[in-house]
Amino acid sequence: MNKEWTEEEMRQALFGNAEISAPVSHAPVEQIQPNVAAVPVSKVAKKKVPTAFTPRLLVTLSVSNEFEGTTFEIVHEADTLSTLLAEQEATKAARKKFRYVEVVSVKSM
Repeated sequence: MNKEWTEEEMRQALFGNAEISAPVSHAPVEQIQPNVAAVPVSKVAKKKVPTAFTPRLLVTLSVSNEFEGTTFEIVHEADTLSTLLAEQEATKAARKKFRYVEVVSVKSM
């Protein structure tokens, strides 16, 4: 493979004898001014980006491993505005450890 092909030879090899009317634009080459010194960029202090407000709901659950036995109250924080999703998320997390789960309340923080 010849690495010193011109653009016309490459076009001829790829497309054959077909005429391709691709507009070729020649961008003007800018002259580098040797007398201009580069200005150092000032260090900009990084500002803390305020974290977006995340809505939170507190879900209080009554959990137990015994039917009508001793119950414990668990509080679960859900990062959503939907009370239904918050209840589902909390019960799913509580079911990993406890057999009986009952939603007591859902409050916004």
